[in-house]
Amino acid sequence: MKNRVIGWIDQRFPLSSFVKHDLTEYPTPRNLSYWWNFGFLAGFVLVLQVATGIFLAMHYRADASLSFDSVQHIMRDVNYGWLLRFMHATGASAFFMVIYIHMARTLYYGSYRAPRELMWWTGQGLLLMLMATAFMGYLLPWGQMSYWGATVITNLFKVTPYFGDQIVTWLRGDYSVSDATLTRFFSLHYLLPFLIIGGVVVHLVALHTVKSSNPSGIDLAARDNIPFHPYFTSKDLFGLGIFLIVYCIFVFFFPNMLMDPANFIPANPMQTPAEIVPEWYFLPFYAILRSVPNMVGGVVAMGLSVMMFAFMPFLDRSRIPGGASNRPMVKLGFYLFIINMLVLGYVGAHPVSERTLLIGHIATIFYFGSFFLIPFISKAEERWLIKRGLSPELKELMEREAREKTQSQARRRSGDTK
Repeated sequence: MKNRVIGWIDQRFPLSSFVKHDLTEYPTPRNLSYWWNFGFLAGFVLVLQVATGIFLAMHYRADASLSFDSVQHIMRDVNYGWLLRFMHATGASAFFMVIYIHMARTLYYGSYRAPRELMWWTGQGLLLMLMATAFMGYLLPWGQMSYWGATVITNLFKVTPYFGDQIVTWLRGDYSVSDATLTRFFSLHYLLPFLIIGGVVVHLVALHTVKSSNPSGIDLAARDNIPFHPYFTSKDLFGLGIFLIVYCIFVFFFPNMLMDPANFIPANPMQTPAEIVPEWYFLPFYAILRSVPNMVGGVVAMGLSVMMFAFMPFLDRSRIPGGASNRPMVKLGFYLFIINMLVLGYVGAHPVSERTLLIGHIATIFYFGSFFLIPFISKAEERWLIKRGLSPELKELMEREAREKTQSQARRRSGDTK
């Protein structure tokens, strides 16, 4: 009966071929480490956020006079509403943590390099949509930090030439953050996750077209790949178990650790908090914004700090395959960059003072300098490694890539001539 049902479906929809090609028999490098689990974990957290968000939306009221009380109603009166709210709030932090680790793994192992540029760019688009979704969701509890955080961030769009004031008014739906702002932010916060799901599908199509990279940076021959199931499904499930343990510890024992205490006070447009601080996952970019004395320059620097990652395929000009595993200078630069991000997060979390401003200036210069120096460092490192002597595997791969590039150029010239 089961085979007949599957056969009936296969005549009308390629179910079996899809499962075999993209899930069970998908060829995967045999040497993938647990750092490759975070893409799967990001997908799991996305599903978790959408599911809990749908149930929360059933009881939430997008009204400036009711939203704060509706959150309290969810926490106190709705069956397991406290659990849904804590899962959703903790899930937002978990989502960014998983995504940042996923990006760090990609940078460390050079998985953004050819032919995986489009996959990297689709991932950057997903990050931007995730940031927008998180920012809009932060307003929904209608607490003090929610209100004033939305006020500060929307004000940044005033630096747009000629149309700044109109854009801010359009974003808010009013001349200040008000009930209209809350309504449209709630609508967009509900809509964007479904657009993110569509972006994830595009991201996976790009991944399955160019195949997964691996820690060595050398694309394995087809005979050296193994099926995704059961080898890596079991690995992903093990990683999921570890993630759920940590996630549940925060949900059940420390649910308010990552929430600002000011957000438990109803929004008051007449009382500005002593210090307006965004969520932890925005702190490094907020520190860059504050480190530039000019508002226009600060907004441009903050925008570039997010967009600079998209230029990595062009900035990294080395022919040495792989990432930090084969390149000692890249490894050192990667660890210094991570430390610098933590320093920026520290600066963004603390009030402005002479000390934090000085640290912020140095860390911001180092942040952008890390990107601008990559083209020069990558070529200098390549010359140094070649002079020092490459391993036979790396030498063979570089020669093969050079031959393929020459053949491709010859075919292109032949086609142009015809």
